[in-house]
Amino acid sequence: MTPSVSGSTSTRGRIPGRRRGVPIALHCLLVAIVAGLALWRPDVVEDNVEGLLIDWRFKARNKFWPPAVPLDDWRFKAHNRNQLPAVPSVSPKGRRGPDIKIVAVDEPSIARYGRWPWPPIRVAELIEKVAQGKPRAVGIELLLYEQESPWGDQRIAKAISSVKRQTATGIEFQLGGRFTGIVPDRLLEAAIKRVDQPTLLRPLEASRVLLQPESLAADAAYGHLNYEKDRNEEVRRERLYLRYGDAWIPSLALQTARIAAGLAPEAVRIRGDGVVELGDTKIPADLRGQLLINYYGDEESFPRYSAGSILSGNTDPEDFKGAIVFIGTTGIASYDLADTPFAESMPGVERHATVTANILTRDFLRDAPAAVDLLIVLAAGAAVPLLCRRRHAALSLLCLAGLALFLTGVNFALFLQGVRLALAYPLFLVFFQGGMMVSRQHLIEARVARLFSSYVTERVLERLIADPEMARLGGERREVTILFSDIRGFTSYSEKNPPEEVVRTLNEYLEAMTEVIFRWEGTLDKFIGDTILAFWGAPLPQDDHAERALRCALHMCSRLDRLNAAWAAAGRPALEIGIGITTGTVLVGNIGAEGKKMDYTVIGDQVNICSRVEELTKTYQTRLLITASTLERLRPLFTAGTFGHLAVTGLAEVVVKGKEEAVSIYRVSAKEHGGSVEIEDIGGAAATGK
Repeated sequence: MTPSVSGSTSTRGRIPGRRRGVPIALHCLLVAIVAGLALWRPDVVEDNVEGLLIDWRFKARNKFWPPAVPLDDWRFKAHNRNQLPAVPSVSPKGRRGPDIKIVAVDEPSIARYGRWPWPPIRVAELIEKVAQGKPRAVGIELLLYEQESPWGDQRIAKAISSVKRQTATGIEFQLGGRFTGIVPDRLLEAAIKRVDQPTLLRPLEASRVLLQPESLAADAAYGHLNYEKDRNEEVRRERLYLRYGDAWIPSLALQTARIAAGLAPEAVRIRGDGVVELGDTKIPADLRGQLLINYYGDEESFPRYSAGSILSGNTDPEDFKGAIVFIGTTGIASYDLADTPFAESMPGVERHATVTANILTRDFLRDAPAAVDLLIVLAAGAAVPLLCRRRHAALSLLCLAGLALFLTGVNFALFLQGVRLALAYPLFLVFFQGGMMVSRQHLIEARVARLFSSYVTERVLERLIADPEMARLGGERREVTILFSDIRGFTSYSEKNPPEEVVRTLNEYLEAMTEVIFRWEGTLDKFIGDTILAFWGAPLPQDDHAERALRCALHMCSRLDRLNAAWAAAGRPALEIGIGITTGTVLVGNIGAEGKKMDYTVIGDQVNICSRVEELTKTYQTRLLITASTLERLRPLFTAGTFGHLAVTGLAEVVVKGKEEAVSIYRVSAKEHGGSVEIEDIGGAAATGK
């Protein structure tokens, strides 16, 4: 017994050293790296990680404690000409603040008065009608420099003058490079006069301005319309100013806020630490002049009036009395749309109104001092080893989850108070530092299973984890909706263009289409050259798989149009695609050699039919064809009015290659005049959805 006891004692003496496992030096190194990142705040982390966490905080706030936008039952009144009023009290039913309204050149307005841009006389008439209501300030987002009629310009200038220098109009700058010429006097008049220690600031530089004729808006103050998307393709910050030569040009939102506050241009000051002062209000911008926008929600957070309704006389100008009015475009054709934490395509005029409201109500999101973020990172780095010390993996994971929830809860509570603490960096430590320790605690748990994420989506991976049997060969029969998409004439395109350009264009196209497919929760089966195969209804059941597939196809067409417009602007050729959709029963599952190579895919006649239907888009010169099986799944939705603005036309019954039974195909296209879905079956029978 003695040797056994001695051996046991020796083993027990070695285990603690192993369980402490991860060397202290490695802990310190990891904490030092994350602390350095927290101080440096690289854009790749701020945009892709911290930006997504900001989006989550916005959405969580609006779900549980939705903020109220400034209401129109309180008229904004400055205490005097030199300062902004104190922040009004906030009631549970809404935040009192400046009355901000939006006049939108929207789709109904464009449908009634013609495509944008409108003739100068119509723009002038719109401004005149708004001015009749005697608003407190008007911010014009319309690009007035596109006008070409001298008489119309004079009419617009007269309309702007009627607001008695209470108007700010937007102008665009070409970014990049440094302007070294002479800045026009009217830009200098609108520029920010007081800039402290400009060498410490890192403003956005502009090399050229698209300036409207002087006669058009001589009585208006200028504000820039430029904005930047982050790496995640969202607009989360406002550039309060940019630099054009020696002039510091305020944004349209800041300029409008100044006018609404009744302050002179000299009341605006840029401090050496980046903070912008407007009267006695300190706007928390960084050294680049960026303000984190405190969005109130998705689009239409502010009262919106249709320009068409105003022009037709259906809106009383008295509605704008004493209000801050922004005039801008919201129609899809205006291209002034950007992603935000709440909306995929928010009009720029809504963003300007939001920033102005933030400024006038002092409703800011302030970044916490770097020292506070550093302190939290160091505290988290010290807490992780203490929580995981000599515990089993399950308990350690529970403690780490508790720490992560605590950090997130404190962070979110401060966010509700208008303070943004960095959340990504302490969570990095919780997950990575804690993960190292948990892995070290139990070698068996440290064995990483072979990942399937290299060939399946995240949803499929979750299903595989929940049901390992799905990883076996074979699969199950399931009704799905399949989509085939192919670029027309791609072989010819490849032969006429350099290989590098072909690869670049193809990658941009496939990336955009992949985003659309995942947006509609489709399963991306594979790329076959320039062909895309996707399906809905598996591995997770989707009762609306046909609807998702059709909406995805329409979205793909819309996204391609945007890509073609961007390519055309860059002097690159456009692409055209054909899409085929069918619904039917297939075999779906992991197909391949077990232990070697397996792919989650669909096989069966319906896959072949879908491929042939897509090829027929060339014959019928259309982008989108669906089969009768898909139409039957969609017909109740068409009848119920779930879809609109579409025409479904029966073309023919065709015998596709490899099949004896004929397949009915239908063309899906946009209707010129909108309205409900019109269905024309093969043979001429027509029906209309509600």
